[in-house]
Amino acid sequence: MKNLISRRAVMAGSAAAGALGASGLPAYAAEPDWKKYAGTTLEVNLIKGPRGDLLQKYASEFTELTGIKVGSEVIPEQQQRQKAVIELTSGKPSFDVIHVSYHVQKRQFEKAGWLADLTGFMKDPKLTAPDLTVDDFSAGGLQFAKNDKGEMHSLPWSVDYFILYWNKELFAKKGVALPKTFDEMVAAAEKLNDPANGIYGFVGRGLRNANMTLWTNFFLNYGGEFLDAKGNIQTDGPEAIEATKLYQKLLTKTAPPGTAGFNWMESMASLTQGRSAMWIDGVGWAPPVEDPNASRVAGKIGYAVVPAGPKGSYSATYGDGIGIPQGSTKKEAAYLYCQWAVSKTMGARLLQSGGGVPFRASVLNDETVRKGVKMPSEWLDSVIGSAKISKLGLPVIIPVAEFRDLVGAALTATLSGADPATELKKAHEQFRPILERSEKA
Repeated sequence: MKNLISRRAVMAGSAAAGALGASGLPAYAAEPDWKKYAGTTLEVNLIKGPRGDLLQKYASEFTELTGIKVGSEVIPEQQQRQKAVIELTSGKPSFDVIHVSYHVQKRQFEKAGWLADLTGFMKDPKLTAPDLTVDDFSAGGLQFAKNDKGEMHSLPWSVDYFILYWNKELFAKKGVALPKTFDEMVAAAEKLNDPANGIYGFVGRGLRNANMTLWTNFFLNYGGEFLDAKGNIQTDGPEAIEATKLYQKLLTKTAPPGTAGFNWMESMASLTQGRSAMWIDGVGWAPPVEDPNASRVAGKIGYAVVPAGPKGSYSATYGDGIGIPQGSTKKEAAYLYCQWAVSKTMGARLLQSGGGVPFRASVLNDETVRKGVKMPSEWLDSVIGSAKISKLGLPVIIPVAEFRDLVGAALTATLSGADPATELKKAHEQFRPILERSEKA
């Protein structure tokens, strides 16, 4: 949605004030007939969090633009997923738009045929603004949104790339350079590791299930693929074993005591207290890292893409989308809402607030938007760099929670000295029948 708010407002990151033109409405080019479905009322199902809250906060602007009224329900993640399954299964959901967690719901929604195909809408100039094009979304976003036939059943909305956080002060004290490869990262972690003084070279998630999002970065960069051409799981091969050896080495030789119980919270605390020199996790943790009231290292942290492995350079990617239930009777009006949700203006607000990262390259590459971002410029550079090397961080399968539990348990076991190959094989044998049953159901 072009020119929804003034460039000055975007530059300043001011979402509320300066957004209206002289007429009292956002300034738009003469594109689709935004008022065609005026008088319609939409019900929107959103997940509680920065993204859902943002859409709810600015829904009145969408109503001013289109004349379409919006009733939105913002629900905690787990409850939203349960509600979605119950209502979509019924064929008569109470909502016309739904917030989709791709890394959990994509395959489930596709197999059930719950979402409407938006491909035709995107090609219709009467419905779609000219700046909303398929090629403006990152490769990872399109991989999430498209099905096997290349149809778009949702619009990519917000992405979470994994990046490297590094303590510039600790690096400088030891004369260590920013690592570009896994080998360099291990060497840097070993050199920076100083347990006697309470300093550790690396920190990351060791807790079962949560640890999968860290491990995936290693797996992908060792050349790993979750599924083969026939849909069989592949997490006990040489790529997975080597990735797990790296994971085991970093978290047992250069990480704080008790890392096997660390999730993102404990990992971030170690970084923000100045106790760990490196951390790989999602881009969205930069705001608390840079908050001087919550972090002892505010202003001292650098941001970079995940170091490259022997078989590639990828950033494990997770994301959200927004789609329309097949059972909705208001699909065209709902589509106008969806494209407003992923518009350049809403993407700018999302990025500048630190609440998420839009999948659209035109937002990330816009200098006026970038100037309004409150995070360090290195953070935004790492976001843009990660968008170019994004790859899905979990397999697109229905029992993804069980997958994370079983493989995650194997990883945690290695932190107590268990053999990576043995643990991965055990997890593979336990998960294979679960996956097969889910595909036959």
